[in-house]
Amino acid sequence: MRMNLSVESGELDLPPLSARSVVLSLLLGTHPPELPVKELVRAVEPFGVGGSTLRAALSRMVAAGDLRRTDSVYRLSDRLLARQRRQDEAVEACTRAWDGDWEMVVITATGRGPAERADLRARLTTLRLAELREGVWLRPANLSRPLPDDLEEVAQSYTARPDRPVHQLAAQLWPLDAWVATAHALLAHVAEAHRPADRFTVFAAVVRHLLADPVLPPELLPADWPGATLRAAYAAYQGEITRSIGH
Repeated sequence: MRMNLSVESGELDLPPLSARSVVLSLLLGTHPPELPVKELVRAVEPFGVGGSTLRAALSRMVAAGDLRRTDSVYRLSDRLLARQRRQDEAVEACTRAWDGDWEMVVITATGRGPAERADLRARLTTLRLAELREGVWLRPANLSRPLPDDLEEVAQSYTARPDRPVHQLAAQLWPLDAWVATAHALLAHVAEAHRPADRFTVFAAVVRHLLADPVLPPELLPADWPGATLRAAYAAYQGEITRSIGH
């Protein structure tokens, strides 16, 4: 979903979600991520998606490999199950006490094509690493997650301690002020959104923004960092959606 922000004005452009986006957002927030078609028809109705539009979208999503269908039940494909895990991790943000160490990943593979390089960059970004310079990625070692074993095929990982002020390094690696401005703008939209479609749209943007949260140690964050507030707002909304689907 496209989301535009004017940092100075704090204004967000939140276009309406397509039928595909509504279905994916519902299933990504449902555990287990599967729903009968009759439940999907009822669930998408408040968002302005009609039955015929929904069924056309479901057919296209099955053909594209986004969904799997068994009888009248639709569930996320394996590829999107991985996306759901990343989304869950973005909301949970499991961390551990930080002792000052940093993770550093140095790319060692050569001769890779543009698609392979782009895929590796996306994987490292998903791991909440940031690129210091070409081929060198790092972050504070405060996340409760190991690096994937297969990363060793293309990179070497190290534990490091920067010899420069870590606040400056964090500010160089991540656009922290811009993240804060977007988060506050999203929270303002959450407070003002009352119609189901409006709330659904803004919380889809909230999830995307949480995926971009670097989850830094508190001592490296700006004083007004709204990450916890944004996570709490999304967790409450996810509970609303779960209860509405269950009734």
